[in-house]
Amino acid sequence: QVQLVESGGGLVQPGGSLRPSCAASGSIFRIYDMGWYRQAPGKQRELVAHITSGGSTNYADSVTGRFAISRDNAKNTVYLQMNSLKPEDTAVYYCNARITTQRGTYPVDYWGQGTQVTVSS
Repeated sequence: QVQLVESGGGLVQPGGSLRPSCAASGSIFRIYDMGWYRQAPGKQRELVAHITSGGSTNYADSVTGRFAISRDNAKNTVYLQMNSLKPEDTAVYYCNARITTQRGTYPVDYWGQGTQVTVSS
C-alpha cells in the first residue's frame, strides 16, 4: 500500500507564508509526477502546481510568482512554498503523486488526505 501524508497547513494572515509538505511512503517502486491541488467550498478541485520527476514545473495562473513547488526525491516528499497569500487562496490543499509499486506496471494516482489552508485577518 502507498500513503501520502500532508502537513504544514494552517491559519495565516493575508500577505503571509506557509510551506506544506507531503511525504509518500509504503511499497513504492518509482514516483513520477507530483502535484498540489486545492478545493475551496462550493468549487471544483483545481490544479495549483505540478512537478515532473526531472524537476520541470508548471503553475496555475492565479499562483504564478507567489507559489513554488519542489521535491526531494530521496525523501519521496513534495513541498509547496506559498508566499503573499490572499484570502482567495483559502482551500483544502491535496497532494497527488503518480506511483508504480512494481517494475513494469503502469503508474497509479494517489492522493493525500488534504490539509486546510485559511488566509484571514
